[in-house]
Amino acid sequence: MSEQINDKELKSKEAGEMYLPGKAILRGIPTPPRKMRLVVDNIRGMEVERALATLHYSPRLASGRRIEKLLRSAIANWEQINERQAEQGELYVKTVFVDEGPTIKRLRPAPQGRGYRIRKRSNHVTILVNTLSSK
Repeated sequence: MSEQINDKELKSKEAGEMYLPGKAILRGIPTPPRKMRLVVDNIRGMEVERALATLHYSPRLASGRRIEKLLRSAIANWEQINERQAEQGELYVKTVFVDEGPTIKRLRPAPQGRGYRIRKRSNHVTILVNTLSSK
């Protein structure tokens, strides 16, 4: 993930004032966005370790291992961008949202020669993690 950093951000980063957020995106998950939003609403604004535990023990199939793996990827991206290891309790889930992805349309046979439309929805999930001290 290569992002351009301007001089102002670089100076503040060197001074230790601000950290850049870690971002991870997962596209084309074959789960309806409504079901996925129920899962990500539980971890929004939560401390990262607690969010990982919540996802790990969540009974919902949508949380599965996909969102947990995506959150771990966002943490690793934050560590790589800021060139240091995250300490225990330092990071939190700054932003997480679910967008609707492409919908696959199918037809199912129905009585009297008709066809009912089946919509197989998918979604895209975006997670940003950062420290509480950063704005």
